[in-house]
Amino acid sequence: MFRILLADDEGIMLESLKSIISSNFGSECEIRCVKTGRAVVEQAETFHPDIAFVDIHMPGLSGIQAIQEIRKYNQEMAVIIITAYDKFKYAQEAVNLGVMEYLTKPISNKKVILDACMRAMKRVEDARQKRDDDLRIREKLEIVLPIIENGFIYNIIQDDNDMYQSGYQQLLGIGQEHGFCLVLEFGDSGEDGELTNAVGFSVRASRIYPMLKETVKDFFSCIPGPVMSNRILIYVPVEEGTLEYEKRVEVITRTRNMVRKLESSLDGSFKAGIGSVKPIGDARESYREALRALRESGSHVAHIADIPAVCDYDGEYPLDLENDYYKRGLAADAEGTVACAGELFDWMLENYENCRPDIEIKVLELVMQLEYRAFFKGGIKYGFRYRENYMRDVQNAAGYEELRRWFLDKTRAVCSNMVLTKKKESEDVVARVKAYIDENYQKEVSLDEVSRMVNISPYYFSKLFKQGTGQNFIEYLTQTRMRHARGFLENPDYSIKQVCVMAGYSDPNYFSRIFKKYEGVTPSEYRERFQQSR
Repeated sequence: MFRILLADDEGIMLESLKSIISSNFGSECEIRCVKTGRAVVEQAETFHPDIAFVDIHMPGLSGIQAIQEIRKYNQEMAVIIITAYDKFKYAQEAVNLGVMEYLTKPISNKKVILDACMRAMKRVEDARQKRDDDLRIREKLEIVLPIIENGFIYNIIQDDNDMYQSGYQQLLGIGQEHGFCLVLEFGDSGEDGELTNAVGFSVRASRIYPMLKETVKDFFSCIPGPVMSNRILIYVPVEEGTLEYEKRVEVITRTRNMVRKLESSLDGSFKAGIGSVKPIGDARESYREALRALRESGSHVAHIADIPAVCDYDGEYPLDLENDYYKRGLAADAEGTVACAGELFDWMLENYENCRPDIEIKVLELVMQLEYRAFFKGGIKYGFRYRENYMRDVQNAAGYEELRRWFLDKTRAVCSNMVLTKKKESEDVVARVKAYIDENYQKEVSLDEVSRMVNISPYYFSKLFKQGTGQNFIEYLTQTRMRHARGFLENPDYSIKQVCVMAGYSDPNYFSRIFKKYEGVTPSEYRERFQQSR
């Protein structure tokens, strides 16, 4: 159904338009006719036409003025101008108002009117379809969005947020590169500010989660996570890299108001810990700070900056650069890590050139901390005496340039060792399995058997083996058997049946099919060709 408004101060023109449209589109249209510009505006507010044929010159408001009023609240109505005057006089103004097209009086051919009407109907239908599609997408997003939000939050809690960070940012429309974490804890009120009945209240919180989430979003433009035990992690994106005192107090105040609102509406007790602003890739640090603020504060709401003995450097220090050094190092980004090391060393020289012992200690700390983290990530080997020369090498460095070189070399070595250790372990596993297959190909050899032998799950072993050989396990086993089968077939003392068994197969027919698939000929044809070539 299309609602069509016809506006012209000539009654004959109105009747003609109405007759042409209704006789051709019949019940598809509901038509109303008016003769003044003011009536056009009134009908636009009450009738809500999809299409309007409007004469420019009418008593009172002109057609252009009427359209100007309508466009203040309705941008979608398809407008067709009817005029007996030179259309160029009004062209610019009409374009600005989104007029669809002009019809010039007198209109002697009704096809002109019908064609214009059909084009307008098509435009209206397209707009309706777009609205339907947008609503359908929005409905699907309402289902999918919580899953994406939960994935983002779990990514913060885990130690892999670099891996999917950009994907989540794009899907959730996070344009800011910084943010802070807020951990909300709930339960029944207890003594000394401690919350009790965490399990019971978390069950209740799961039921009222939509209301809880809506309240949180009333106070912060944020991404709330799911209920985990009796806590919810909330990530708040911000533009600034740090929050100045006034902004920090504002965040605390807003959090306190949010806690009060939750307590009054959800019949429970709430506490909140707030972490400091971090780059989005370091959100996990802010999460840890929020937990610490939650644990160590005696109040309902606490910011990590208000907790005594908060980890902070005395004076200026490029802490973000140090964190980047560790992050790149654990990612085995040798060039990036070495670049960070060089910048850190430059900073130390620029600010503390006369404090050589302090620089030596910091260099040792950075290298040993990187090795420590790499070891626990499974990236490098570690022995008790691996560092026996570190202290001597650092202290005996002839000058700062030699000390820098030692620092950068050790940093690069950690990154290289992370890559080599994983590669060597993979190569060792593959080499053991290849040797086992070469010795046991005549037996029943299975993927589960060799996975158990190297103490790796079949799924992960399959991946390692394919990376190391370029073939999957079955392909390698079959090719090994085929290689030995060719050798046996070249010896006329063995029958085809014997070769079948010696190559690890029990069914001669199956052996023949596999052999032909790999060699292009049957075992008998292979033997015959070999003998002829001798």
